[in-house]
Order: sequence, then C-alpha cells, then structure tokens
Amino acid sequence: MFSGFKRPECIYVMMLLLCQYLANGFLSSSGTTKRKMSSLIYSTTTPTPKYPTGRGETVDSRDIVASQRPPLLAIRLLHILFATELMASQSLYDLRLSSDFATLASQVSMCTLTRDEGGTVGWVNVAEIEFNNNTKTSSINDHLNDILPVEARKQVLRMNTKPGDVVMVESPRGFHLVQIADVMVDVRKMAQTRRRRRSLKEDGSSSVLQELWNKGREDSTETRTDLTYVMETMGCQMNQADSERMEGQMQSLGIIPLEVEEGKKNQQKQPNVVILNTCSIRDHAEQKVYSHLGPHAKRKRNGEDVTIVVAGCVAQQEGQQLLQKFPEIDLVMGPQYANRLSDLLEDVVIGGNQVLATDVTHIMEDVTKPRRNSQTCAWVNVIYGCNDRCTYCIVPTTRGVEQSRPVESIVEEVKDLIKDGYKEVTLLGQNIDAYGRDMVPKRKFSDLIRIIGSIEGLKRLRFVTSHPRYMSMGVVDAVAETPTACHAFHIPFQSGSNSILHKMGRGHDREKYLQIVDRIRQKVPEASITADVIVGFPGETEEDFQDTLDLMNTVIFDSVNTAAYSPRPHTPAATYPNQIESSVKKERLARINALNLKHAALRRARLLGLIVTILVEERNMKG
Repeated sequence: MFSGFKRPECIYVMMLLLCQYLANGFLSSSGTTKRKMSSLIYSTTTPTPKYPTGRGETVDSRDIVASQRPPLLAIRLLHILFATELMASQSLYDLRLSSDFATLASQVSMCTLTRDEGGTVGWVNVAEIEFNNNTKTSSINDHLNDILPVEARKQVLRMNTKPGDVVMVESPRGFHLVQIADVMVDVRKMAQTRRRRRSLKEDGSSSVLQELWNKGREDSTETRTDLTYVMETMGCQMNQADSERMEGQMQSLGIIPLEVEEGKKNQQKQPNVVILNTCSIRDHAEQKVYSHLGPHAKRKRNGEDVTIVVAGCVAQQEGQQLLQKFPEIDLVMGPQYANRLSDLLEDVVIGGNQVLATDVTHIMEDVTKPRRNSQTCAWVNVIYGCNDRCTYCIVPTTRGVEQSRPVESIVEEVKDLIKDGYKEVTLLGQNIDAYGRDMVPKRKFSDLIRIIGSIEGLKRLRFVTSHPRYMSMGVVDAVAETPTACHAFHIPFQSGSNSILHKMGRGHDREKYLQIVDRIRQKVPEASITADVIVGFPGETEEDFQDTLDLMNTVIFDSVNTAAYSPRPHTPAATYPNQIESSVKKERLARINALNLKHAALRRARLLGLIVTILVEERNMKG
C-alpha cells in the first residue's frame, strides 16, 4: 500500500490505517448500551477517584472513556476528500505541522459539496454502526451518503477516537481525512439518580422550576424576573471560566442572576437556584464548601423553594459523600459537566431526584454562550485536565486526564468573541504546554499561539498555565513573533531545590527552569514572568528553602503566588514522612513573601517615566 515510502509520516498513516481495521469499536447505540444506574451507596471516607492517579497508569482519555461505554448519541464530523492515499497522507502531515483543518479543506478538498463550508459533514448518528445496510434503518444517516458514504462513516464510528482527532478512511469517492469535531453524549444516562421521598412543596404545589419546565423549554427564552440564581465561585481561572459557562446555561433557561445591592444583603430576595463551583487545591477546601452550604441547606429544611447545586473539584472529589452530609443538595456534578448543567437539572426538576454526575466523559463543546464577567477580556479553554502526577496535586483526580479542544473550535470561539467586541483573550489550561499531544495527529501549543494570535481584530492574547517540563523554546519564540501576544509568562517553579523537585515529581530541575528564563530574557527582554511556589513540602530542609530563595533572587519575578504545603486526598505526598511543622511553614512563608514584595517593587519601578499602551477593562463605579 505504501511500498517504497520511507518518510515517517507515511509510516504513521500506514499504522493508522492498520489500526482502523483492527480496532474494536466502542461507539454504540444508546439503545444497546443501556447502563443500569447504580443506587447511591454512601461511604464514610472520601471515595476512590475515578481518574487514574498512579504513575504508569492509563492517561489516554479515549481508553478511559471507552471503558465506561458512555451513551454516545452522535459525533460531528468534518472531512477532506482526496483522489489518492499519497495526497491524503501528505495533508495529514501538513496538519501535524500547523495547518487548520477547515482552511485546508477549503483549499484542497475535492468535495464540492463541503469545500466552501470548511469540510463540514455535520452530525452523524452513532446508531448507524448497529444497522445492516439492507434494513430500512440504514437510512438513518443516508442524507450524508453523497458527502461521506456509509462505508467511510462506519469505519470512523468503529475507531476509538476523541474530539480533535483526524483519521483516514476510504470510500468509493476516494480517500477521506475525517476530523472528529465534537461529540454528543446523553449526560442524563451517565448520571446516577436517587428518588426523593417528596418532590413537591409541603402544600402540594410544584416548585417554580417545575413550572418552568412544564411550560416547555422552548419558551424559556423569555426571561422570568421571578426566577433567580446565585453563583459562588472558588479557586482558579478554570473555575471562573466554568462558572461563566454554567451561568450561560442558567440564562438559556430564562433564570437571571440575583443582584445583591451593597449593604442590603439581608433585605434581598433569596435565589431560587444556588450553585457552588468549588475548588479542592488547598487544605480545608471541603470545610469551606460545607460552611457555604449551611445557610442554603437551612432554607431548604425550613421549606423554602431552593435548588442547590455543588459543582467543580470538591464535587468530583467527594461525590456521594456530599449527598450524605447534606441531603438537601439536589445536584453534585464534576467540572466535566459544566456546560451540561441544564440537562442534569432536568432530572432534578422533573423527576424530583437527587443527581450525581461524576463519571468520565469526553468534553463536549458548549451548546450555549457563557455569561462573561467582562465585556473586554474573555477566558477560552483550550485543554482540560492534566496527565502529570505531581505528588502533591489533586488536579488529575478532580479534572481528569488531558483533553485538547480542536483548533477549529477554539478559532471559532475567539472569532465570535471579537465580533462581540472583546479585545483580549486568555487561553486556559491546567498544563497548557501539553496542548495537542493527546491528539491524532499531535499538535503544538506554539502553533496554536500563532494561529489565534493572527485572527483579525484580536488586540491581545495571553495564556496560562505553563509547565517547565513541557514548555518548549518554541513557545517563547511564538510569543516574541506574534504581535498580539502579551509579553507575559506564568511558569510555576514550586521549589528551587532539585531534591524537592524530584520528590514533587515535577519532571524538571532548576537548571531547566533557568534555561527557559534565559530564553525569555533573550527573546523578550521586558517580559513579565510570574510563578507559583510551595514552601514546607515534606522533607524540605533550610538548605532546600535557601535554594528557593536563591532562584527567586536569580530570576527577580514580577510576582509569585506563594503557599504553604497542605496535604490533599489521594496524593502520595500526603503520606510522606518528615511532614513540616506548621510553625516552620508559617515562618518560611513570611520570609518568601517579604522577598516577593521586594522583587515586585523592583520590577514595577522599571516602568516609572515610561509611556505604555494600556487596555481599559471596565469602569470602576465606586471610585
């Protein structure tokens, strides 16, 4: 088939085609993969995480999701048609370099039906894989036969893929490069439900949310001023972005945010829906959530009409434990369901159930627009989860393994933001330098910077958070060469001691970190460099701590987020001997904070007397 070809990309394509015929299909009809909903079984300890946390365990989201056999309904596809395998394999290699799939489709695809639409095929019902071509049911996707024939569709459906992957299949029309752009999963079938004893109010009338659903969700576009929600967000930028997506879901239902006037909090109307988007990165995170839940749970016990949702990392970490401690909670959902809140609420409102949604799933694209907290700057997720296993970190447990979004989806979101008047975009990822390494074919974050940075109308581009282990010099070069990219890098170093870095499982040493800093200073001399650091990690000696201070004195950071080590569930470091006394942590934290403030003042002083361009984000109405 590829006789005589020795180029790596041709060998890659040949292996891909071989895998195509050998792979066992995991996509199946929701009608044949009925999954018995297990009843909620409460435990007295934090449940074992659903994501792998040990080194050497599976970190491929395709395998993890496939093992769960999720109720997949459909996949959205794009394609490029070629006459020969050689042309298709060369274009697949071009995609690895940096080409945008939709752009490439408009340039080279032989399919006149989709070329001008960027190769768009549309949604394909996965039930087709179960049907025989001779049955009447084979017509389920027949409207696509002239674009992507049934032979090609079934080949794609039998592959173990994820959004963003590009695969090669053959049909009577020729050779197709097919991109999986998005998936549609029945999240209600993935959730566990428990029937409440009483789903109506004490007087037998329906709740206001039930009335909304009874009227039909097609009528929900009309805003109901009597239905309100409150969103309480804890933690990082990822949580802030997730909250914006959940708020978009609420407003699509016609439920508006409750505006609390300054100084009149106790006199305000209480919200109908309370959403806590939680963070588990620090110690006592669970207690903080319980504290926030208390007043809302009391309202419910007193017979008030309130729906309580706990989302985010503590929800994923604690799961059923939350329902045990607070039976007043209606919905517990992990961060992977942030853009499917309205679907999960349906079981709460209509069925009167408690709902637990923490199972693994492929990340789906948003079905509603997020409610942005700014009219100038916007968050854009590009990769979810983290495959690293830093010994102190709970993120892989709560946010799962890495799942990169397709370039085309990111580009489309940014273009929509520019049309809406946004000037600045921040690309988000727990480990943003890992972007694209989970895709087939693999992509590079440095290429994504150039692609997004070149979109017409964008004024400023930022990104967080980088990891020294994966950050390439190409990322620094991309920032230097992209006019819209802000000269700002956030690169956590966590410790200046190689011994502690090894115990942390960081995968890099101080020398690698300083090489990155040297490259930044060389290519972008005035760049801002910020970081994160942990003091008091188990076994940290005074010498180790001095190494950290020395690294800070070498770099002179613009700012450093400092924290004392705190043990987290399911992390190896929590069981390490030689845990540091709280008094020592506190003393070291005070010393490092003092140095941090000194360096921050020095870095800001360099701007005195300069004229610089600024971006006004919002007007301060208070001052």
